Amino acid sequence: MSPISDDLTGMKDDMTAFIEGLGMRRFFGYVECDEIPSVLWDSGKNPDSWKDFVELAKSTGAPFLTMHSWALDREELDGLSQRLGDGEFSSEEDLEESRWLKTYIGKTGFVQLGWAYQGCVFVYEAGTEWYAHYQHLRELADDAGGFMIDEPDQDEER
Repeated sequence: MSPISDDLTGMKDDMTAFIEGLGMRRFFGYVECDEIPSVLWDSGKNPDSWKDFVELAKSTGAPFLTMHSWALDREELDGLSQRLGDGEFSSEEDLEESRWLKTYIGKTGFVQLGWAYQGCVFVYEAGTEWYAHYQHLRELADDAGGFMIDEPDQDEER
């Protein structure tokens, strides 16, 4: 069994209280780890290691942490299901998985904290198992929707 719950709303609320209790501020934003120098926190099997992460940020003098969370929205899931249904390369398993995700509508599936120090952003992320399934389906839908047949450009024909 995963040490992470299937709804991270409580964790997000605890993070908010803990950060503010330490006298720090929150900046609502997402750290795009692929685009900037960053280090991901290894929480091992400890779901409460985010507290150590926040305390470390405080000890370095960070005045604030970035904070981002994501909850599953009905309209977003319906759109994803529609794109999967319209895609030529989607399977019945993918469609069934998107229907299964309806169980998690309104639940928080992903939380990220971050703080900058000496040109690098240190990042803590927690995600549910269903969030990973959602991300996989989103990638499938994006790939199917973005598939283009290579046709000659009008300029190339001349």
